[in-house]
Amino acid sequence: MNHFKIIQALCRSALGLQNPAIRKQVERLRDALKEEGASKEATQLTRLLNSSERTTEVKPSRIVQSRPSQPGEVLSPATKPPVDRETGAVLATILHPDNTLDEPPVMQNAVGSAISTLLDEWENADKLLKVGITPPQSCLIYGAPGTGKTRLAIWLAKQLGLPVIVAKLDGLVSSFLGTTSRNIGNLFAFANRYQCILLLDEFDAIAKLRDDPQEVGEIKRVVNSLLQNLDGRKDLGITIGITNHPKLLDPAVWRRFEIQIEMPMPSFEVRTEIARSFMPPVTAPESHLKLLAWFAEGASGAEIETLVRTYKKSLAINGSGAKHLLETLQGFATLNSARINPERRALLMDESRLFRELNTDENLKMSFEEIGRLAGVNKSTISRSIHRSDSVES
Repeated sequence: MNHFKIIQALCRSALGLQNPAIRKQVERLRDALKEEGASKEATQLTRLLNSSERTTEVKPSRIVQSRPSQPGEVLSPATKPPVDRETGAVLATILHPDNTLDEPPVMQNAVGSAISTLLDEWENADKLLKVGITPPQSCLIYGAPGTGKTRLAIWLAKQLGLPVIVAKLDGLVSSFLGTTSRNIGNLFAFANRYQCILLLDEFDAIAKLRDDPQEVGEIKRVVNSLLQNLDGRKDLGITIGITNHPKLLDPAVWRRFEIQIEMPMPSFEVRTEIARSFMPPVTAPESHLKLLAWFAEGASGAEIETLVRTYKKSLAINGSGAKHLLETLQGFATLNSARINPERRALLMDESRLFRELNTDENLKMSFEEIGRLAGVNKSTISRSIHRSDSVES
């Protein structure tokens, strides 16, 4: 079919709008191609439709700006944040809804569904209060670095139309005896005065196990101060804690958070969508997105962003035909060895084994022709390379 690549690109862009009418027309085009015998083109449109459906599933279904009922004053852009009395250091950063990102991190289906439920409760707080139910006022988000925890918390605040007071708790720690507890008290007193979300980042910096023999008595007093302030805030506003090290948290801290959300490392489907989200203004072929996701096995969203940035730099400097994707990935693996799954890195350096893996992997299932386009050779060369590798191993 002439110019199908252009039609495919148009369909991909249109499906991104998540419009049911557009989806219906793409389905009609796919069915018409199938009836005409253009099975390959019909299959590619089916993949686009399936990918679009997965994208919808892994993102929260509702994005509605609302303002839940909260006591306190309105936090204006002119309001100054609290500071450490001894050093004058700022204890928190204030982010207003107009200055935060519109898009949430791409999440697993279960996490996205749970987040939508949480937003429903926060946005309908008045309805819940009429039947004697209080929506959750505290939430702990934990997981490996780079999985989108802070971005999720800030996005949640944007959906509620509330400013965020962001405090990195390691910045509250002072060498002066008693000052750390006072800084915590000042931070909470400031947040309790306004309609806002209090975001406690790097939570593990203070909320350590109180029975840790390595810690002195001061840190135990700091944890007690933190617990008291969390208790005092539960009826005044929403508090979100974030940590990369949940095992360091005191059990009493866990009990203070009504909601506890784990941000897992992304699956193959989620990694594909993360790569797609970081790709604009470049439009990458679906096979490239899937290969990037496969290559990023075990990587976080932040690491996938770094990988996509390398891909885009290669295109910008060398052009789409001057340097093939596999060469770009090999270079990235060499310069970022600690970020890459060792098995994936080993496969990249052994092309025969790599070609076979791309052909047989459950998520990729690339044809010899598709692999050839990635490697810059014809499909016969791919076939011979795989057969040679099979012969050697047998």
